Amino acid sequence: MPSKFLALFGVAVLLLMPGCAKKAAPPVPRAPEAGFVTLKTESAPLEIELPGRTTAYETSEVRPQVSGLVKARRFTEGSIVRQGQTLYEIDPSLYRASVGQAQANLANAEASRAAAEAKAERYKPLVAIEAVSKQDYTDAVAAARQAAASVQQMRAALQTAQINLNFTRVPAPIGGLIGRSLVTTGALVTSGQTSALATISRLDPILVDIQQSSADLVALRTRLASGGAMPSGASVQLVLEDGSVYPQLGRVEFTEPLVDPSTGTVVLRARFPNPHNLLLPGMYVRAKLIQATLRDAILVPQPAVSRTPRGEATVLLIGPGDRALLRPIKVERSIGDKWLVSGGLAAGDRLITEGLIRIKPGQQVRPVPAGSPPQRLAAQDAHRQ
Repeated sequence: MPSKFLALFGVAVLLLMPGCAKKAAPPVPRAPEAGFVTLKTESAPLEIELPGRTTAYETSEVRPQVSGLVKARRFTEGSIVRQGQTLYEIDPSLYRASVGQAQANLANAEASRAAAEAKAERYKPLVAIEAVSKQDYTDAVAAARQAAASVQQMRAALQTAQINLNFTRVPAPIGGLIGRSLVTTGALVTSGQTSALATISRLDPILVDIQQSSADLVALRTRLASGGAMPSGASVQLVLEDGSVYPQLGRVEFTEPLVDPSTGTVVLRARFPNPHNLLLPGMYVRAKLIQATLRDAILVPQPAVSRTPRGEATVLLIGPGDRALLRPIKVERSIGDKWLVSGGLAAGDRLITEGLIRIKPGQQVRPVPAGSPPQRLAAQDAHRQ
């Protein structure tokens, strides 16, 4: 009995001695999970935001066409006026007198014509019997024709005088919002003056001149010509100076065929409804518009893209053997919450979008679809074990 006890004790001592017992193997680190999305091509609208300024659809300066003293002003400053509405009245006294004189001259010419025509008619049968000479008859016919021409001349003078009299009531050349009056009652105005009496602006609709760089426009047209994109609608949305969105959509009317050499930009003109005159000429706005839609674009979520110290864009893909693969890419622009990639990726690539902070290039990963719920991930782990 003592010898058996000593033997068991010796075995126990040997097992407890350092270096004699077998060390436990360290646990194998689990590969980190990598949530991925499979890339595919899709249509992507190319929305741009450009600066612009509003300008009136029509602008007209009110100017006098006759000279005289302003007798009255017939509008309220800052109000809406109708086309043809009388805005100013110029003293018509001299022009009424001119009309009366022209009427008298016309009456005199008509009387002279009647006498000349009657004389020519009397000479006509007399010249046949040689009671008067042919020269006298010829002179009588010529005098009648001169009298008729004088009547036409006097009638034209009367029309001119009546037109000048009508011009003493200065009308609105267009309908719209009129500004302040630059002359007062009693002011002397002339037909050839350089300063306007007032200015009228038509604000509904209103125009917006949008500035786009010529380089971007050329790139867009090249892409459209190559078939990589298709033209989109010409609708435009405005963002006002306070950041609010203008409730009415506009439409691009045309693109200026010239490049401003001082700024290198091209003007795109858009037209917007402005029923409440919310937009005024000269306002600074931002215009959002979609000029084209890419046919086979590749978009990646922005959080999946990182930058190197040199500013190069890179992503992690799930490569062969479920290993993380670092891939440099070429990012063109942002579209919503995604980047438009023009090089480095293709449809079918598995892009890692989740778990990036735990994954290093070349590391073994466990691919799972992005957005998988935790219980599904746990179930997958249990199944693999």
